[in-house]
Order: sequence, then C-alpha cells, then structure tokens
Amino acid sequence: MKPAASKHAHKKRLNLALQGGGSHGAFTWGVLHRIMEDGRLFIDGISGASAGALNGVVFADGFLKGKRQGAIEALGEFWRSVSQHSPFTHSVMRSVATPMGKVNLDDTPLFQMFDATSRLFSPYQFNPFNINPLKAVLEEHVDFGALRRHKEIRLFIAATNVHKCKSRLFRTPEITVDTVLASTCLPMLYQAVEIEGEHYWDGGYLGNPAIYPLIHECPSNDVLIVMINPLRRKGVPDTAREILNRVTEISFNASLISEMRNFTAITKLIESGELKSRRYARVNFHLIEPPEELADYSASSKFNADWDFLRYLHDLGWEAADKWLKRHYAAIGKNSSLDVYKRFLDHD
Repeated sequence: MKPAASKHAHKKRLNLALQGGGSHGAFTWGVLHRIMEDGRLFIDGISGASAGALNGVVFADGFLKGKRQGAIEALGEFWRSVSQHSPFTHSVMRSVATPMGKVNLDDTPLFQMFDATSRLFSPYQFNPFNINPLKAVLEEHVDFGALRRHKEIRLFIAATNVHKCKSRLFRTPEITVDTVLASTCLPMLYQAVEIEGEHYWDGGYLGNPAIYPLIHECPSNDVLIVMINPLRRKGVPDTAREILNRVTEISFNASLISEMRNFTAITKLIESGELKSRRYARVNFHLIEPPEELADYSASSKFNADWDFLRYLHDLGWEAADKWLKRHYAAIGKNSSLDVYKRFLDHD
C-alpha cells in the first residue's frame, strides 16, 4: 500500500528514476538543477543506479542541508570535484577539450593504454589496493549519517549481487559510501564491493533504474524517467569498441524495458476494468532524455570528466528539463506525457 502524502500539498509531487551512464550523468545534474529552480515540484522518491545513484544521493544530501538551493549547489560542487579527481580528462589525456571539438578519448595514448590494460588484466591485478578516487569525493560531499536519518525523500539505490545474479535495492536507512560505490562498480575497473558478506557490481546491469519501489513505496503516482543510454541507434556497429558499447547499452536498458512492459500490461488491465484490486493504481509516466547528438559520442566519452564537457552536458540537461516543464507540467498528477508502449515496446 502506498504511503499517504501529508506535506507539500500545494506542490505537485513527482518521483525520479535516474539512469546511470558514467560522466554522461552530468546531463541528469542539469535536469535536477532546472527542476529545483522551478520550485513547483516536490520530489517524493528517487531511484538510481550508477551515476543516477550518485546524483540521487548528492541531491538528497544537499536538499537536507539547504533545501532547493542546497541541492543545486551540492550537485555543482560534487561534479566539479569529480572532474578535479578523475584521471580521465582531456588535459590529462593531452587532447583538446571543448564541447564543439573532441570529447571522445579513443585515440588518446593514455586511454588506449588504460583500455588495453583493462582488457588483459582484472582490477584485482592492475589495482590490487582497490583505489577508487570516487570514495574520497563522496565522503567529502555527503553526510551519510544524516542522510540515513532523513525520511522525507525516499532513496532507492540499485546494485547487482555478483553471486546471486539479483538486483539489491538499498533504501535510505541502508545507504553508506559503500552502497553507492557498489552501485557504481564497473567490474572491469574496480573490485566487487563487499557489503554484509555479499559482493556487488554496478546496479545498471539489473536495474537502470528500478521503477517498482517508486510506485509501491512513494505517495506520488507520477514517475519521471531521466534516460542517458539511447534505446535506438542508427546503423550497425562494426568495430570491436562500438560493438561492446552497444552491447552495454542494450544490457543497461534491458531491465527498464522489462519493467515498462509489465507496467503497460497492468495499466491496460486497470483501464479495461479487469483489474480492480486496491493494490494497483494507474501510474503517470514522463520522460526526459538527451538530444540525439549525445548518442554520437563513443563509449569512451562516458569516462571523460573534463569540466568543460561536464558543464556542456549539464546545460543540455537543463535545457531538456526546461522544455519538458513547459510542455508537460500540466500533465503531472493527471496523465502520462509519455507513450510507454511506443517509446519502450514498439521498436518497429
């Protein structure tokens, strides 16, 4: 049974489902920035995996500390720190860093060396001390103790159980720096994260992001999906790197497509009157996704943490959210602005 909405009755309520996608998560940063600037929406719950988990946790922590402006500032400071601590920037790779020019790292010598090393050796070999610069960034920017005590915004962070091939959802009282690192753990780069005797990899493999907790555990019946990984691409990939990139995109979208298929079936039963259980209610789905130009960047661009590139992605997200608010704000709380079947299930 869904919890009752007791506060913020004057605002429209919304749940956020945030995809992961490496540094392309800066697009979601821009989306969240614009939504907070708007001031007419209250966020009931956030479900995220990988970069989506990072955005969700930093957003919630910032909101705790300073409400809307606190969330905006926290996200900006976090992504700035990510850029400063990342080894994958154009300045390090000795390439050109402008949004209008090169953003892919494929032909930079250091990235080629890293790529080759990660294909030949596991992180248990080339990174035996399991150094992850993201851990220090998270510990610097997020007060996990205070966050776990915060009940107003519900967080759902997905990670993939390596042994059981199951998705594990960490809810607000369970969230630590390790649960977030588990959600962002790419197995070719970092050792699996151990939590309570279980080992976890990136949550995007089995829940990118998980939709069902937003529907069953949050008051709002509206879910805004912020996508990063494209469902469709033109042409057929014909290089090893492009093939691997597309396989990853397909696998990272598979769980979302499966969930949307189930919700579509339930919605049709509700609308036809065949399903009248009080356990089920109609869900309004909404979608924000980046422009097609983002799909033109190679998989290596998801490692590019150059500040100019992150700011560019942020601006794309801000503009996409601005357009969505202008077109679909009135639909929130009333009906879906997304044709789920056409977008996720009809691939003709």
